[in-house]
Amino acid sequence: MRTEVTIQGLHAALTPVRAARKSIGFVPTMGNLHEGHLKLVQEANQRCDVVVVSIFVNPTQFGAGEDFSSYPRTFEVDSNLLAEVQCDILFAPSVEEIYGSQPQQTTVQVNSLANDLCGNSRPGHFTGVATVVSKLFNIVQPNVALLGEKDYQQLAIIRHLARDLCFDIDVIGIPTVRAENGLALSSRNGYLSPDELALAPAIYATMQQIQQQILTTVDHSKLNFADLAKQGRKTLEAQKFVVDYVEIRNPDLSLADQEGSKWVILVAAKIGKTRLIDNLTVIRPAETLDS
Repeated sequence: MRTEVTIQGLHAALTPVRAARKSIGFVPTMGNLHEGHLKLVQEANQRCDVVVVSIFVNPTQFGAGEDFSSYPRTFEVDSNLLAEVQCDILFAPSVEEIYGSQPQQTTVQVNSLANDLCGNSRPGHFTGVATVVSKLFNIVQPNVALLGEKDYQQLAIIRHLARDLCFDIDVIGIPTVRAENGLALSSRNGYLSPDELALAPAIYATMQQIQQQILTTVDHSKLNFADLAKQGRKTLEAQKFVVDYVEIRNPDLSLADQEGSKWVILVAAKIGKTRLIDNLTVIRPAETLDS
């Protein structure tokens, strides 16, 4: 595996790849890698000739009082893990390499999507995400970018920016990787105490309860998505979670439509000081559509 820390070095590494007309897969990360990240790399290897993984803790997506300074930086361990799953090029730039030494005059924002859900409680977060991803897309110029579906809103925003800004990149979402108890793998799980770690799977269990209620409602015209979300919130609050939101939406994140056939349950909640997010897709069985 080749490691590059400058844009110029990465371009030099990718020039022969492009000359040979090989396909490039890209996995953007902030490091502190877990099995979910490694799954993305493995999927990229299945789809592309060359795989680039970036490790960059992006300061512009952290708000005041958030965990930028304490975010785990485990570069040596991450590098070894990436070599094991056959990453071809690791791109690990500094903040100055990405943002330069002059004040940034340009940002990228995806309007309504970025101001909803997590955007409500993390103002500016998705502008930071959209800006850095646009930069990375320009730098790497991949054919395919792979991201985890755990960050459902982020994935939707990146798909929109790729389309709207005419990036010729296929943005692919890969299903969430979970522990045996259902907990979605996340770098921030490392912040949890043993007791908090034991409680965290309740988020997934609560989403499963909502999913089951939707699937067992024969007459979908009687579904009250707002009430189901409120029940989910109460369930989590009873277990001492501080709930940011429990929402049921259409796949495009618009308000849930009773006439639809697919929805997504989205949750953001804190355990102690750690904010966790998760989501679960609900697909209406084909036989109920025909009834």
